[in-house]
Amino acid sequence: MADPLWQPSPEAIEATRLAALMRRLERQHGIELPDYAALHAWSLAHPEAFWTQLWEDADIIAERRGERVLERPDAMPGARWFPDARLNFAENLLRRRDAHPALIVHDERGPRRELSHEALYRQVAALASALHDLGVVPGDRVAGIVPNGEHAVIAMLAAASLGAIWSSCSPDFGVQGVLDRFGQIGPRVLIAADGYTWNGKAIDIRPRLAEIAGAIDGLARVVVFPFLADAPELGDITGAVAWDDVLDHDATEIDFVSLPFDHPLYLLYSSGTTGTPKAILHSAGGTLLQHLKEHRLHTDLGPEDVLFYYTTCGWMMWNWLVSGLASGATLVLFDGAPFSPSPDALWAMAEREGITVFGTSARYLAACEKEGLRPGHEHDLGALRSVLSTGSALSHASFDYVYRDIKADLLLASISGGTDIVSCFALGCPIRPVHRGQIQCRGLAMAVDVFDDEGRPLRGDKGELVCTQPFPAMPLGFWNDPDGERYHDAYFSTFPGVWAHGDYAEITPEDGLIIHGRSDAVLNPGGVRIGTAEIYRQVEKVEEVLESLCIGQEWENDIRVVLFVRLRPGLTLDDALRERIRETIRANATPRHVPAKILQVEDLPRTLSGKLVELAVRHVVHGRPVRNREALANPDALSLFEDLPELRD
Repeated sequence: MADPLWQPSPEAIEATRLAALMRRLERQHGIELPDYAALHAWSLAHPEAFWTQLWEDADIIAERRGERVLERPDAMPGARWFPDARLNFAENLLRRRDAHPALIVHDERGPRRELSHEALYRQVAALASALHDLGVVPGDRVAGIVPNGEHAVIAMLAAASLGAIWSSCSPDFGVQGVLDRFGQIGPRVLIAADGYTWNGKAIDIRPRLAEIAGAIDGLARVVVFPFLADAPELGDITGAVAWDDVLDHDATEIDFVSLPFDHPLYLLYSSGTTGTPKAILHSAGGTLLQHLKEHRLHTDLGPEDVLFYYTTCGWMMWNWLVSGLASGATLVLFDGAPFSPSPDALWAMAEREGITVFGTSARYLAACEKEGLRPGHEHDLGALRSVLSTGSALSHASFDYVYRDIKADLLLASISGGTDIVSCFALGCPIRPVHRGQIQCRGLAMAVDVFDDEGRPLRGDKGELVCTQPFPAMPLGFWNDPDGERYHDAYFSTFPGVWAHGDYAEITPEDGLIIHGRSDAVLNPGGVRIGTAEIYRQVEKVEEVLESLCIGQEWENDIRVVLFVRLRPGLTLDDALRERIRETIRANATPRHVPAKILQVEDLPRTLSGKLVELAVRHVVHGRPVRNREALANPDALSLFEDLPELRD
């Protein structure tokens, strides 16, 4: 086994909520749980007991839980959790109502804003009353085009308190991108900002709002809050009212609507890079339980913590972040470019606010290293105890960077899951060591495995990431999919009765997990399957390269590997640099990983949540159409890959 980069002390282990759960289960059930592997195995063997214990430990606020825990336990899909329970998601997030900070809000404009738990409750009460007066009832959709700030959190909680379904996009979505999402679900009310800022530039989105409002059938009101202007003009937006004008300022209490465990809470969307985004419906109870598990046990989050995740309201990590309120934590929200107004903006904020859990993407950490940032040397990060990373596989180099230049004594948790489950399949573990390049563990009560093409478990090799048992955060299904056919085809058609997630993965000898890329982006030169992340990990070591994207090009009855690189400003790819890239890959991977072609491009296309889109580039290179370009943050970048002469020979 490899030597760990970090190991929690015995004292630190025993102080965790995870260790406390293990001791409690040992006493109650007369069992021995010496380590995480034993706890994980017990949670899979006794899922009903595990989730019931979590419900009790988290002190879920509910009208009732009921006796039944799992109905149709062998159905994938089709299992139902806590079928007799009734609760309200927002009530559980608003349980703390004191003067302690609930939300600390930053953006590029500078001024800091803060809401206490008490003030947050009052503002949610005011908006909930207003939405009720607008006719919002359980099952209605309330949608948001919102920056990551206090208004987004207030609006989601107000909608959820009434049993409405919340769905959001970040304000950088184009008109068609919004309509591709909200046009499917028919929101009754739209909550929106008048604009947003990016890299110091103010962008007014009111013309877009006018077009969107006129195109959504059944939209009763557009509630606009000021972000760029104190009192923006709303005359061109059909049905528009100002946030302050619609609020019921006399409302001080919330009449939380008690609803079934599987009542719908969120509509989230697939990336939409290969067609209209799928609208994925998530339950209130499943989301609440799963997030509480991941926060309290896997992240050791509590009321003393300050939780930050760099995200937009169009990415599921926003939903995950907001659930931190259910553990009583203070949330730090940031909207804008991560390197604005200065490259160290987020780390300076971490110092100032005493952030204890800092969440971000693998791409951001790699960019910090490329920028030469040394946050732990330039800022006082004494409060910081954990860094979380997701969005793509975290490279070995980034593991080293975190422990060298951010902080030596912290838990670096690479986490992996997705919009599909609004949570994680694999994530951090505060009682386990951290090994370079590995996700620490598979989630509690998540029967995660790696299968070969025949559906057999794999060890010591790469295969399809699957989940073989039901879990509460499985989606209710897709919107406008009454017979569940599209939902079944998306996850259960590869291995009947087993969730196939679409990741190419490997379980390590340390019982960790490595994600090698998306299955649909796996390269196959000479019949050998190669995950793109394996190549990216090596290319990131080359100082001149800012980022890269890899595809398999159909060539002479085979597949050849083509690598596109974006270099530092002012640099040009020459034969010497190409050879150095090839040698780096060859020396640290295998000759099969070495690209047949390496080309320089000025930009790489990415989704609105920042993920590179290998499949879209592959379509362009092969002359195939790319549907739904509105799903991309920079669709013009696709033109850089059209009809390239270097790929004709």
